Amino acid sequence: MTVLGVTQERGASAARPNILWISIEDTSPDLGCYGDDYARTPNLDRFAAEGVRFANAFSVAPVCAPSRSGIITGMYPTSIGSMHMRSKAVPPPYVKAFTEYLRAAGYYCTNNVKTDYNFEAPPSNRPPDTVWDDSSARAHWRNRPGRQQPFFAVFNLTVTHEGQIRSSPEQFAKNTAALRPEDRHDPAKAKVPPYYPDTPIVRNDWARYYDLVTAMDVQFAGFLKQLEEDGLAGNTVVFFWADHGRGLSRAKRWVYDSGIHVPLIVRWPGKIPPGSVSDDLVSLLDLGPTVLSIAGVPIPSHMQGQAFLGDQRKAPREYIFAHRDRMDETYDMMRAVRDKRFKYIRNFFPGRPYAQYIAYMEEMPTMKEMRRVYKEHRDA
Repeated sequence: MTVLGVTQERGASAARPNILWISIEDTSPDLGCYGDDYARTPNLDRFAAEGVRFANAFSVAPVCAPSRSGIITGMYPTSIGSMHMRSKAVPPPYVKAFTEYLRAAGYYCTNNVKTDYNFEAPPSNRPPDTVWDDSSARAHWRNRPGRQQPFFAVFNLTVTHEGQIRSSPEQFAKNTAALRPEDRHDPAKAKVPPYYPDTPIVRNDWARYYDLVTAMDVQFAGFLKQLEEDGLAGNTVVFFWADHGRGLSRAKRWVYDSGIHVPLIVRWPGKIPPGSVSDDLVSLLDLGPTVLSIAGVPIPSHMQGQAFLGDQRKAPREYIFAHRDRMDETYDMMRAVRDKRFKYIRNFFPGRPYAQYIAYMEEMPTMKEMRRVYKEHRDA
């Protein structure tokens, strides 16, 4: 069958490619390869030129734990009870992490190191750990018992997380130590969205966010280098994605595109034409089934995600769906549906303010600035 212009032979999955995920946090498609001229992401731009860039990839939730619960299971959080941020859900007994199917098929599966599934996973490195061979800060494909064993390895980069934007000067300096002076972003040149007050504080947050994206770009390149060093680049499918949109006010925690539109880039040597761009709608719910498809492992029929690469690839989606429910201590309920052109958001609690107080969210300088400016205009 044909995928992105490349013919894939049936049975090609017998080659059992390695699969590497580089996941990042709280980042929209604010990268050079997505046409953002304020961004400085040379490594990801080169990587996109070697694979396919998905222009219409979306998370199912605009916050980490619900989103990750959907990714690890291939199920909508609203279907398995993991839709509330910071909860202890108990998914139905037939729902498993997709890595369990990979491990049963002989893959060595590692996670370094974040889980945050909104439900309890088996303890790492203690039986019965059915989800990962290793989930720790030491987890790496290099630790697999045999060099010929195929692997699925996840590395989660946290430098772009919301909390790092507003971190102390010392922590921010540490996070961005690898940046050259010319890599840093001038707040005066920031392209501030019109829904923010255009003030120095907001511009500073915006520039800090982009500096952290550049720092992540440097970290990302390190994993590609390790693949090259190990002679594995030619037989490893590399995925790069973010768990939801940027970690700034009116983005993270909200089902606007700023909260759910994410970067997704995949490099599959010999299978995907370099420099491809796909406008297919993709949900992060589809990541797990796609990995199973690439590995030649049957996708369980209960999974709501669908493969967008490999022998089990489905026809492109017509719509993607997203939700907002309780965010930490604050209850809410919204649903969103989107095609390539239009988006519908339904607010089930219209009597509640759009900017309900959430303690963690209120720590962001931009949020404080929005509160200040609103109060000044209200009281004027």
